[in-house]
Amino acid sequence: MNWDVVIGLETHVELSTQSKVFCGCSTAFGAPPNTLCCPVCLGLPGSLPVLNEQAVELALKAALALNCTVTPVSRFDRKNYFYPDLPKAYQISQLYAPLARDGHLDLPGGRRIRISEMHLEEDAGKLHHHADRTAVDYNRCGVPLVEIVTAPDLTGGEEAVAYLEQLRSILQYLGVSDCRMEEGSLRCDVNLSVRLAGSSELGTRTELKNLGSLRAVRLACEYEAQRQIAILESGGQVRCQTCRWDEEARRTVPMRDKEQVGDYRYFPDPDLPPLAVGEEWLTHLRAEQPELAHEKAARYARDWQLGEYDCATLTSRRGLAEFFEQVVALGAPPKQAANWIMGQVLRRLSADGLAVEEIPMSARSLADLIRLVEQGTVNRNTAVEVFDAVFTGGDPAEYVRTHRLEQSSDTEQIASVAADVLAQNHKSVEDWLSGKEKAAGFLVGQTMRALGGKAPPALVGDVVRQLLERERS
Repeated sequence: MNWDVVIGLETHVELSTQSKVFCGCSTAFGAPPNTLCCPVCLGLPGSLPVLNEQAVELALKAALALNCTVTPVSRFDRKNYFYPDLPKAYQISQLYAPLARDGHLDLPGGRRIRISEMHLEEDAGKLHHHADRTAVDYNRCGVPLVEIVTAPDLTGGEEAVAYLEQLRSILQYLGVSDCRMEEGSLRCDVNLSVRLAGSSELGTRTELKNLGSLRAVRLACEYEAQRQIAILESGGQVRCQTCRWDEEARRTVPMRDKEQVGDYRYFPDPDLPPLAVGEEWLTHLRAEQPELAHEKAARYARDWQLGEYDCATLTSRRGLAEFFEQVVALGAPPKQAANWIMGQVLRRLSADGLAVEEIPMSARSLADLIRLVEQGTVNRNTAVEVFDAVFTGGDPAEYVRTHRLEQSSDTEQIASVAADVLAQNHKSVEDWLSGKEKAAGFLVGQTMRALGGKAPPALVGDVVRQLLERERS
């Protein structure tokens, strides 16, 4: 039998605010456990929440970029459940009137994924499991989230990853979130079911949690789809369950039967008034929306004739695109700037364990180095040496002067060195005279080595060939 896989995603994105969504506690990552808490985010008696305006603004930016219809008057609800990471025993979320609805995101290949809803809500705490106990850190309680819910439009793990990559790119370009999955600022739950190919009826779904990377999302979708298919083909029934992904075992593990909306006893939060969003505010936010990755890629191809791979790589992160554009604005040819960034800059970032946002080299330094190569002051190999020396700070031109790395264009000096090389390599000279063209390349290489690489290769080649022609005569 042939089967179709049907996937919908619930993506939780922490917003890049300095303080929490309903109180003034810091949202800083990595603080000592339970040091960024107050009566409001812990839900102590008598405490009252106050909505963070910046969180609303960031959520609205995301909604507009994802082509959603913003709800003119949205409302907050209490989602009631008991779990150790939720000190209030309820989460402030949105069910009946979410912030936005009916959007979409287009994948690079053109497939359109519908977005059903976007909620503004608060995060829960984090459990830390040890061999003999489980500890809870409430620092994350109250960090602002948007929950972005897709329709069941995705058809497999690869497509789910493509959606998440595109979503992450949009949110990072907007400055809505850093989307660092390793820090939990982007988390994803997968709702997956299978059905007979061609059928329009949805199968029984399971919800997959504990997906800490894009790779985990892909592998979990692939495993769970095959698990459900095996159950159905053997005559069994898939249970509506919440499962966790076991990274070590590479399998999904049932946790509990899936809750239904009624289990959470939603009701309007009595302490928060409705949230009204006027058209004037939305017009202002639309005007502020930056150029997104796919728009930049199209411009790079149109204006600078860069290839598809170059455009995709340079726009993969906002910080990388910004650095590239700064280098070009300082006079570097776009193709040369692209080559240096995709080659040497990414190489050093990887070797040094740095994020794109942490590039220590200034755009001015890279533009100056490219100019030195273009002018023939240094050759490409020497330029790489200079790049590594000034990557964490320094002036390329000053480094070249201090270390006497300038290429020499003194024809007499080059001829003198080349004559010595020819004198020491009679066999290669004879080979060239007998028609073996490769011998000339060998002699040019030896001359470049004798000059320490400090001469233009083309000039060295011309000088060597002139000396060889004299030998012929």
